[in-house]
Amino acid sequence: MSSDITLYWGSGSVPCWRPMICLEEKGLSGYNSKLVSFEKKEHKSDEIMKINPRGQVPTFKHGDVVVNESMAICLYLENTFKNQGTKLLPDDPSQQALVLQRFMETQNIMDKNNALVYYKFRTKQEDWDQGFIAEKSKALAEELPLWEKYLSQGGEGSFIAGKDFTLADAALIPALAYLVRMKLPMKERFPHLASYYERMKDRPSVQSGWPPHWKDTPGYDYLKDV
Repeated sequence: MSSDITLYWGSGSVPCWRPMICLEEKGLSGYNSKLVSFEKKEHKSDEIMKINPRGQVPTFKHGDVVVNESMAICLYLENTFKNQGTKLLPDDPSQQALVLQRFMETQNIMDKNNALVYYKFRTKQEDWDQGFIAEKSKALAEELPLWEKYLSQGGEGSFIAGKDFTLADAALIPALAYLVRMKLPMKERFPHLASYYERMKDRPSVQSGWPPHWKDTPGYDYLKDV
């Protein structure tokens, strides 16, 4: 069933990691996994540009169906393979709405993270605008307590949208892993998030998409002061 599924992805990309988790949770581990090199600009190759004119990954094919946005891929997988593997979207309308809200909300974490991390990465340290950094650090620091509260309300051992693993978790875990790699002091500042991350990071579906280059290279300390 998974042999006609192909996912083009890049190591360390949070958007790529999301559908990788969903593929594993749906029992589709035999899919065609095509790792591309950002450094070599393989995401701009003719092979990818033919099916994704934006030249981005993840790029996904299932037979003749092409889906090129990570959250759309996740929703497609749940809807297409609804009756197999982990149920990632509940049937109850109110609970489904909560899962979809949390699922979409995770992009706020990445948008605020990226504004800070990419600036530091692309700008020489001696040229850093400390006012800009303080502004972006504050925005991320104000975002994370919302997630801390969500988990505290759920109770011990809960997932981000209730008692079950859902699309929302598939989107949140890679985001948290990225923050940890950038040396966010999560354990000291956000204990519920830290506990959740520790429980989730060894889940087989999460490990299946763990960025290969993270295993033998250190991250940056760009978030140590957030």
